[in-house]
Amino acid sequence: QVQLVESGGGSVQAGGSLRLSCTGSGYTSTPKYMAWFRQTPGEEREGVAEIFTPTSTTYYADSVKGRFTISQDNAKNTVSLQLNSLKPEDTAVYYCAATAMFWKPAPLRPDDYNAWGKGTQVTVSS
Repeated sequence: QVQLVESGGGSVQAGGSLRLSCTGSGYTSTPKYMAWFRQTPGEEREGVAEIFTPTSTTYYADSVKGRFTISQDNAKNTVSLQLNSLKPEDTAVYYCAATAMFWKPAPLRPDDYNAWGKGTQVTVSS
């Protein structure tokens, strides 16, 4: 069974930075896409950044483009998310997700992902 474990969340002031990591295990096949989503209470899960692992092609939500960077370390089975220039509206629980799907009709759709971590809290104060 696939397990994804996030780490690196915390509290930071606006303008600060954090680095989230997600380590995967138990894969029966290498995930083709990995992504970070975030969610605040009462809101739907929002896609933040996605990486197509065979080519390291990335996609970002407009709200984080230019501030967040997703990357992968295949040797460590780790996907990271560098969060820079953080804003209070970035406050959320951040989830790592993986899928073996080779082709998806659109980026950052939660329903395309079948493996999820338990999340890590990011809090940005003004």
